[in-house]
Amino acid sequence: MKHSCIHWFRKGLRLHDNPALLAAMKDCSELYPIFILDPWFPKNMQVSVNRWRFLVESLKDLDESLKKLNSRLFVVRGHPAEVFPGLFKAWKVTRLTFEVDTEPYSKQRDAEVVRLAAAHGVQVIQKVSHTLYDTDRVIAENNGKVPLTYRQLQAVLAGLGPPKQPVLAPTLETLKDCCTPGRDNRDPKYEIPTLEELGQDPKEAGPCLYPGGESEALSRLAFHMKRMTWVCNFKKPDTEPNTLSPSTTVLSPYVKFGCLSVRTFWWKLAEIYRGKKHSSPPVSLHGQLLWREFFYTAGAGIPNFNRMEGNPICVQVDWDDNPEYVKAWKEGRTGYPFIDAIMTQLRTEGWIHHLARHAVACFLTRGDLWVSWEEGQKVFEELLLDADWSLNAGNWQWLSASAFFHQFFRVYSPVAFGKKTDKSGAYIKKYLPILRKFPAEYIYEPWKAPRSMQEQAGCIIGRDYPKPIVEHEALSKRNIMRMKAAYAQRSHSKAAQVEKESTKKGGKRKLPAGPSVVELLTKKPKAKSS
Repeated sequence: MKHSCIHWFRKGLRLHDNPALLAAMKDCSELYPIFILDPWFPKNMQVSVNRWRFLVESLKDLDESLKKLNSRLFVVRGHPAEVFPGLFKAWKVTRLTFEVDTEPYSKQRDAEVVRLAAAHGVQVIQKVSHTLYDTDRVIAENNGKVPLTYRQLQAVLAGLGPPKQPVLAPTLETLKDCCTPGRDNRDPKYEIPTLEELGQDPKEAGPCLYPGGESEALSRLAFHMKRMTWVCNFKKPDTEPNTLSPSTTVLSPYVKFGCLSVRTFWWKLAEIYRGKKHSSPPVSLHGQLLWREFFYTAGAGIPNFNRMEGNPICVQVDWDDNPEYVKAWKEGRTGYPFIDAIMTQLRTEGWIHHLARHAVACFLTRGDLWVSWEEGQKVFEELLLDADWSLNAGNWQWLSASAFFHQFFRVYSPVAFGKKTDKSGAYIKKYLPILRKFPAEYIYEPWKAPRSMQEQAGCIIGRDYPKPIVEHEALSKRNIMRMKAAYAQRSHSKAAQVEKESTKKGGKRKLPAGPSVVELLTKKPKAKSS
């Protein structure tokens, strides 16, 4: 039988390596490619104008690509559960396809749509293509448990073999027996939204350094893949957080929105690596894609992954509630130029280097301000072009030493860390021009400059640029002790749980001789600053 099909674009905003889209086109007489814009999101979610712009550009690019296949994109307004019944009837739909999404909200939404489809006699096909592997299968292969270390994940994936090869993009030949009604007579109600419709002021957007869309994604991928020596030698820790132009690929926004297939990226790298000496995971470019897989798998299998409470792997920390600190940090007014320059770049451009994220995340949480990582997560979710639910939650837990990484005594210095790769402060001068006349000796610590020098630079600290919001040396040492206490409390709680379970089974568990975990953790650590 010939089907009338809807393909529902969500994150996979591309034609290449889109198995769910190809499934829609098989035995299809009428194809309706749709994107659903739920009006609730622009009204209630904190999302920057830069990211909305990236989405709009991606939808426009997708529509243009579909036009070349004699099709088009229908942007449908409304909540999925409310709009699908009407679409099923109006378009006489017999098949619905979409890409698997592992986020909790998405899984709940999709389950509801699958039930609606069944009630309307509509076949549903879901395909995995947003991740390298099926996260459910990875967890199943690990005895039903989420791999909690990178090595554990690598061991599981070694048993599964390499990721699937990407599928080809559809062509006119693929669609020769299929049409899209309404392709030429375009109904305005299905057009791509403007920023104004989304409640955004285009004038507030920053420079468009990373235009959205599949075409741009493939162009950027091709550019970087020509740099074969750079690709083979790439080691993430060797890249610099404060260069004036990015020292990495900045393909993350394109992978986040699915404008670029992660499998296509993986196999392009594999082609370059073949027969050559190259870096290896976790620091290589393949390694970066596996980090993404690591956090996606964690997000898919750990309850309450984006929260501290109810999250079984997260250390429970008594963070301070300090909205003023959060506001100053977000707006780049902490008085630490390196931190403020990073946050200014984030607000204006929508992207910052991974190590820059490390620095500002440590500063907000365990390093200086002692504010919950959940507050930082919200700000990144709003401002980053590549804000990705699983990666955002996982990285914030890592950087706050709440999960995955536990060397809480290793603290990023808001002064020394930036100096390592930019002694002259060129990065600071670019994003904080108020400080551009300060000499290199004081650019990271302008409050130490003599008053006469501040006057000469045209910037009085405390008036034109803020004084440090906290004293790093004192606060970081105090916060290390607070983290130590949180870890000790976690160990006591775990010990009590073991004791309780052991008692239930009819006896006390015999513990080995030697120091306890609590004793080891309560040894006075030596503070280290990066």
